[in-house]
Amino acid sequence: MTTTEKRPVWLPGLAVAALAAVIAWALSTLIPAVPLLTAAVVLGILVAQVPAAKPLVRGTLAPGLALSARRLMRIGVVLLGLKLSLFDVASLGWGVFLSTVAIVLITFGGTWLLGRAFRLPGHEPLLIATGFAICGASAIGAMSGVVRAKTSEQAQPVALVTLCGTLAIAVLPALWHPLGLDNLQFGHWVGASVHDVGQVVATAQVAGGGALAVALVVKLTRVVMLAPIVAVAGVVERRRFRANPESSRPPLVPLFVVGFIAAILARTFLDIPDVVLATADTVQTALLAMALFGLGAAVDVKKLVTTGWRTLVVGLLSWALIAALALAAIHLFS
Repeated sequence: MTTTEKRPVWLPGLAVAALAAVIAWALSTLIPAVPLLTAAVVLGILVAQVPAAKPLVRGTLAPGLALSARRLMRIGVVLLGLKLSLFDVASLGWGVFLSTVAIVLITFGGTWLLGRAFRLPGHEPLLIATGFAICGASAIGAMSGVVRAKTSEQAQPVALVTLCGTLAIAVLPALWHPLGLDNLQFGHWVGASVHDVGQVVATAQVAGGGALAVALVVKLTRVVMLAPIVAVAGVVERRRFRANPESSRPPLVPLFVVGFIAAILARTFLDIPDVVLATADTVQTALLAMALFGLGAAVDVKKLVTTGWRTLVVGLLSWALIAALALAAIHLFS
């Protein structure tokens, strides 16, 4: 057996994903306005469109990129729980907390209905709803693990949520003063309507530290909703199994969701050393960057442009819906 034969088939793709994560980190460091995870997705999309790279992405690199997009994504979601303390969520007050939950649920349901109305295929309506309502591409990856969506089904939702989240970095600050929002209200609006945590940071920081703090707490409150929504999807998936017993039986609550909840409880009730939290944050960011590069590499831009107009319309309408709901909540509880 040769050295090449002994090498795991996933190793080349995993190595390229790791290299892409390093490049995304460098770009984010050089250009702070570009969130690291957004850079990772965009890199994946760009690489997949290079003619010379396409055979590698679809061939030799495919097993490792798929491993990154699925398993590393799940580990990253678990570690994401260490960012969340239920005490921080409670500090918002019942009014803001309940309005944030309502925004997530209405956006999720409304986007899913839009996706069905526009006849989006397969799991796309569910994945877009999850990404726009909760926490972007990482939420899409988490939901995909529960409903066992194909990587190809994740590609357009990931591209779309990345596009809208990136646009938010420029659009929301431009509307800040015309809408008559003060700094803290702006931070609340950003946290309640922007998708990825990194995009929230990039958008809210223009209004100062206070706005950024509010934005992060509101955003992480939305992230908490990932567990119950994914759990409900797991229950629905099990009902489908009973209707079609020939398929493999899904778990009631996926293991990574249990880990996510356990991480939240650990952060809330245990005195975890700062060095452990900092290390977990670094590892989590690296894993999600590799995972999102893998998801980005599955995007076919030509297909998205020529046949994905319905997906684009659903995404833009969902973005407008969550932004409007968040703005209404701010005025209601100000």
